[in-house]
Amino acid sequence: MPTGGKPTLTQFLIEERRRHPGATGDLNALVTDVSLACKAIARKVAFGRLGDAMGAAEPAPQTGINIQGEEQKTLDVLANQLFLRATEWGGHVAGMVSEELEHVYTLPTKYPRGKYLLMFDPLDGSSNIDVNVTVGSIFSIVRAATPEVDAEPDDFLQPGTEQVCAGYAIYGPSTMLVLTFGNGTHAFTLDPMLGEWVLSHPNMRIPEKTREFAINTSNSRFWEPAVKRYVDECMAGQSGPRGADFNMRWIASLVAEAHRILMRGGVFMYPRDTKDPAKAGRLRLLYEANPISFLVEQAGGLASTGRTRLMEVQPDSLHQRIGFVFGSSEEVARLQGYHHEEPQDTYQAPLFGKRGLFAAAAV
Repeated sequence: MPTGGKPTLTQFLIEERRRHPGATGDLNALVTDVSLACKAIARKVAFGRLGDAMGAAEPAPQTGINIQGEEQKTLDVLANQLFLRATEWGGHVAGMVSEELEHVYTLPTKYPRGKYLLMFDPLDGSSNIDVNVTVGSIFSIVRAATPEVDAEPDDFLQPGTEQVCAGYAIYGPSTMLVLTFGNGTHAFTLDPMLGEWVLSHPNMRIPEKTREFAINTSNSRFWEPAVKRYVDECMAGQSGPRGADFNMRWIASLVAEAHRILMRGGVFMYPRDTKDPAKAGRLRLLYEANPISFLVEQAGGLASTGRTRLMEVQPDSLHQRIGFVFGSSEEVARLQGYHHEEPQDTYQAPLFGKRGLFAAAAV
């Protein structure tokens, strides 16, 4: 067998369908279409500067700024188009939502409407593109409220618990596709010789305990007291209340952070803070936090807003932002506990205060 006895994505999907005798195959077909888009994006990313797709998007006809108020990279625009073109024609979706589009994407009239809704971030971590750091694509699939007709914006506002499939592709030293249908989290590696996704990491599991955390410490002055307490305790090491040394990581690519945690454990924090009081967080709920949460929970981890289970949050807008904490279950539960224990205006962080560790030399 050319894959060394390991099943391909196609074989895996067939087996999944056999587990559900009433399945029509539409979901499998949609995932296959998404996987094709990810292959095409991986190729664009791999060519780098040689592919003439680096840098910011042209001001016209693109605005160069997406609905999030973020600068669009050329590859953001290309990746978005690849997702749309790969999935709009098959009759499996009734509409789509993308980080790069302000409104629901309505399918061209020549294509049939299906029974699923697709939400995606076509190129997560795109600020890293020009420095050749790992990026990826994230997607989430839910059932359409009214199959076979154009989806309305409210149709997409379903909690993460309603997801039927979620996944991401990671474009790193090897290209991988990580999926869940609600029966475990499984990773496929793209065999560049065969052009096939091959199951390389079945039933991934996140260790319950960890000694590694990821957070952007440049925002520490905006953190809530519970987050300050948690990070301070980790930074205090063996002499602190945790009695152990922790390592800190930060890649600024959600896909890369999630993949590291799925592979070896850890906890990721992009919590709600006071930097912009009008926003409840930085990451988008529908097409970033929800799909990653589904993958993490299916791998034995926890995913939270910092206070409650993230997948139970009822969305109120297509591009809603939210605080996000996920990873090893013990650590996520600990941070949630700190939020519930600490009066929200009393904790004084010794690490980042005037007499913190960084100021000790001057005292």
